[in-house]
Amino acid sequence: MSTILLVEDNSTISKGLKYSFENSGFNFIWKANIKEAIRFLEEKQKVDLAILDIGLPDGNGIDLFQNYVKPLEIPSLFLTAKDDEDIIVKGLEIGAEDYITKPFSSKELLARINKILMRNQKKSIIQVQNIQFDMDKMEVYNNSSRLELTSLELKLLHLLFLNLNKVVTRSTILDKIWEWTGNDVDDHTVTVYFKRIREKLGDNDIITTIKGIGYRVDGE
Repeated sequence: MSTILLVEDNSTISKGLKYSFENSGFNFIWKANIKEAIRFLEEKQKVDLAILDIGLPDGNGIDLFQNYVKPLEIPSLFLTAKDDEDIIVKGLEIGAEDYITKPFSSKELLARINKILMRNQKKSIIQVQNIQFDMDKMEVYNNSSRLELTSLELKLLHLLFLNLNKVVTRSTILDKIWEWTGNDVDDHTVTVYFKRIREKLGDNDIITTIKGIGYRVDGE
């Protein structure tokens, strides 16, 4: 369940959005001002997306985003009281995902939120058991410890993660190794590569061998 943080001082808007978002399956958190929002964020609560009003009683949403929300890498959308081009441009330039102008329909806001969440999920870390693969950075972790894989080992594991829950055949793997290295290897060499990868993954044996066919990693 995704958690949405709304920072908005208008209780009528907030109560309406709470009803709409919770009915759509979101965990909805409402804070009425910057002070409350900062206190919540400092508690290290997990937030998947923030909706920030530009005009707040103790400051503005732009500063809240720039100083507290953006450093936490929380995707954000601004609410603007009027179609103020300068404010909108500034918000987008400093990293906001989108904006919406009041008055707005909750259905439109939900559609924009879902689009942002889907876009950011594509950049997310894929986790299987205790192994996390950062598909953007091409880094692999066992819990918080980064694993030292060779370039080829990393590419082979990445190939399995790209095909999560699907078998990657040995012939495909052999073709890929030729493409990546220019080396013509045999089945035995492939077996050795995956043995080394498994050793580096430790007790997290996430790679399934399909005898005579290939390898597979199953998502949870």
